[in-house]
Amino acid sequence: MDMILVFSFLFLSLISPIQSKPTLSVNPKILSKSGDSVLIQWSGVDSPSKLDWLGLYSPPDSAHDNFIGYKFLSSSPTWESGSGSFSLPLTSLRSNYTFRIFRWTESEVDPGFHDQDHNPLPGTKHLLAKSDTVGFESGHGPEQIHLSLTGGDGEMRVMFVAEDPEERYVRYGEKGEEWGSGVAVARAGRYEREDMCHAPANQSVGWRDPGWIFDAVVSGLKDGVKYYYQVGSESKGWSSTRSFVSRDRNSNELVAFLFGDMGAPTPYLTFSRTQDESISTVKWILRDIDALGGKPTFVSHIGDISYARGYSWLWDEFFNLIEPIASKVPYHVCIGNHEYDWPSQPWKPDWAKSVYGTDGGGECGVPYSLRFNMPGSSSEPTGTRAPATRNLYYSFDMGPVHFVYMSTETNFLPGSNQYNFLKHDLESVDRMKTPFLVFQGHRPMYTTSIDIKDAPLRKRMIEHLEPLLVKNNVNLALWGHVHRYERFCPLKNFTCGSMGQKGEDWEALPVHVVIGMGGQDWQPKWEPRPDHPDDPVFPQPERSLYRTGEFGYTRLVATREKLTLSFVGNHDGEVHDTVEILASGRVLNGGDDENGKVGAVHKVDATHYSLSHYVWGGSILVLGGFVGYVLGFVSHARRQVASERGWTLVKTQET
Repeated sequence: MDMILVFSFLFLSLISPIQSKPTLSVNPKILSKSGDSVLIQWSGVDSPSKLDWLGLYSPPDSAHDNFIGYKFLSSSPTWESGSGSFSLPLTSLRSNYTFRIFRWTESEVDPGFHDQDHNPLPGTKHLLAKSDTVGFESGHGPEQIHLSLTGGDGEMRVMFVAEDPEERYVRYGEKGEEWGSGVAVARAGRYEREDMCHAPANQSVGWRDPGWIFDAVVSGLKDGVKYYYQVGSESKGWSSTRSFVSRDRNSNELVAFLFGDMGAPTPYLTFSRTQDESISTVKWILRDIDALGGKPTFVSHIGDISYARGYSWLWDEFFNLIEPIASKVPYHVCIGNHEYDWPSQPWKPDWAKSVYGTDGGGECGVPYSLRFNMPGSSSEPTGTRAPATRNLYYSFDMGPVHFVYMSTETNFLPGSNQYNFLKHDLESVDRMKTPFLVFQGHRPMYTTSIDIKDAPLRKRMIEHLEPLLVKNNVNLALWGHVHRYERFCPLKNFTCGSMGQKGEDWEALPVHVVIGMGGQDWQPKWEPRPDHPDDPVFPQPERSLYRTGEFGYTRLVATREKLTLSFVGNHDGEVHDTVEILASGRVLNGGDDENGKVGAVHKVDATHYSLSHYVWGGSILVLGGFVGYVLGFVSHARRQVASERGWTLVKTQET
């Protein structure tokens, strides 16, 4: 009887289909630096489904639902065979990676577990396969190198990130690899999970070890000279050689690159929307920097920096993106709502309840404050165990321009430390030394975007800050937050000033420009017509001379006689709008037509764009209301891979 059972078992085994466990492999297992790619291959996935997905995990012992990001296996052209592959560039998070394949069924969709666009995140109930770990080799030196100006002459600040606090240095000189005595010790610091003030930043799903942030100041620099440098140490390794051109105190010309709201891309889907368009912004700016041929310049990123919003690894992705620029030229920032805002922030007057929410993802300004170090000493206490928020308001000279930065997220009303700083700084500018004055902040004082929740803030900015700008002859006021480019006439209290183009008297008034088009993909609507508030065609008021939904950045070129601000579009890298301002404050080309009507020239193109783009945009918004918690997959172009699949994005009016 026992023999019969044995033969029966063997027979059934032979005629039954062979069930093999899926395999998941990675190659290589050691990468040299951030941005290097790993090839991920799998096979043996039985009855493959479009819902099968691969999760990225770092550190490798992360819980299943604490993935860094995910990709659906259907992005591989051979996925239906149960096998496939794709290549992923990885950013070093100072820990190893591992990968896991899961099966997920539509019946298990949890609408309560969703990404920023309210699309369900994949479930982790059925693990199919797990890979070996992938790491980064040691000894290649620190990463995330970025520069900034200091308040001192002949100096440059150099910051970078490493995996431990062991002492590191910046060595520098006028000849590559010949360092001599040019060595600066870097100070190490970091922040902890307990410093975060809210979810997801202080939860396991969002928190990752940020590494050690090093800060050094190299000094004794000659004006306008190219210096070579490396960061690191003999024991831990040195970075590759980089270079920068020092600030020239005697220069009578300047080129700078300015934008807001850029963010960073990721080669995977994650909890928070990422910004593929930022790749183009960086590409064109790098082109322009290289074309300068060694002249001093800098970048100004006015708020909403990485859009990490509590997901720590997105800061690493951001610095990996900007390092080719930021390791060459100073990279300056001011704070935005997505770096700071949280429910119990210290300054939140009754009128601002609709303004300041949870946009910071629980970071309460801490990563922003420690990963950057801007000139000056501005700070405000957080009211928590976290260190004070820094880099709030400051100023510096570059060539013939004096630049001023403010914080729209902390107290700017009369009597506040910030107001007192801004008033004193604006009143103290030596216009013989710096004929032009440029003012910058995140949330705009003027915009034609329909952004009702910010109305109380704009009202107080116009009441309290605009008089300072007008009185002190500020030439340009640059703002982000609204993810578009929009240029206004010379403006005071919503009224265009004359530019004297017909021989009449003119008044030097600030030209306000919204430059929040650096990469964030959600674009809020323009202000609708009062008599047709629901009609997706929005007129352009007279004060708005040029506006567009095009992504890009602005290029500022200044001599002692004239300042020119140009908008460069990302789709072609060409200039699409320009305004010129003389040192006297007079605006040369404000767009008047032959009848003296302000803005007529440029409004034609902008209106044409609105009629096509915004009707389409309104349709998408209506469609978004239906897809909600969509339970099927459609191909989408969020990733730059035609075969990528994912949830349909549901946009919200986010800034």
